[in-house]
Amino acid sequence: MSKQGKFTVGLVQMAPRENPVASLERAIGACEEAAVAGAQVICLPELFRTPYFCRREDETAFDLAEPVPGPTTEALGAVARRTGAVILAPVFERRTAGVYHNSVAVLDADGSLAGVYRKMHVPDDPGFHEKFYFTPGDLGFPTFKTAHGSVAPLICWDQWYPEAARLATLGGAAILFYPSAIGWLPAEKEAEGQTQYDAWGTVQRAHAIANGVYVAAVNRIGHETSPGEGQGIEFWGGSFLCDPRGIVVAQASHGGEEILLGEVDLDRIEATRRGWPFLRDRRIDAYDGLTRRLLDDRG
Repeated sequence: MSKQGKFTVGLVQMAPRENPVASLERAIGACEEAAVAGAQVICLPELFRTPYFCRREDETAFDLAEPVPGPTTEALGAVARRTGAVILAPVFERRTAGVYHNSVAVLDADGSLAGVYRKMHVPDDPGFHEKFYFTPGDLGFPTFKTAHGSVAPLICWDQWYPEAARLATLGGAAILFYPSAIGWLPAEKEAEGQTQYDAWGTVQRAHAIANGVYVAAVNRIGHETSPGEGQGIEFWGGSFLCDPRGIVVAQASHGGEEILLGEVDLDRIEATRRGWPFLRDRRIDAYDGLTRRLLDDRG
């Protein structure tokens, strides 16, 4: 743990390049820049190496997947080792033919692979055809105790589920990271855009409050489309860090590439949980129904 129970996080809000190698080079430069600015734990956006290929179903996109350990973890592990920063690196993970995951590799400050999180909640919506590509995660909701603090990566669609945030918190996380690729379908933006964006921020701030942890949302930016696809997706950026009371302490713009810095203070977590002891008052004897899809009508 960093001195005085504090550590600085760096959130890399970026747009992917068309070439995965160029995207990785951009991510390496951004991580190095964040580390120089004082970031000790750095997180990149979901599937940062490529445009968001899940906009459509395309079997050739499986060629983009890579193993873990693999090229991305090797390159960013070297950055972690060189800078002494922990790096959360989203990866399109290939385990074997036909089994692929949307994952985050956690690279500790010495460059070693601390572990992997595999996205548990996989969406399937217009423009977000992730079930075609990704096998649901099978590693649960782990917390990784790194050189600079205890962190729990979750991924995008996971951000809507309080159960995921709770279990990650119970594992000891001081901060939940949500690397994301979320945005507006242009046809919906005028009528629904502000509501969608407000809901995204509100639910994640609520996880911070309910669990007494910091929450970091790390989004991509840019308008991505392909010939014949229609209007594509306008990714809304807006990456942010909020504290255990849900207060946004750092916020990025909607349209620019940015490195957002913010501090995680364990004393803030302690003080918040003393005043709002939600973990103390949980009725763990009464939650058995949460493991069922729906409850029976038992009167």
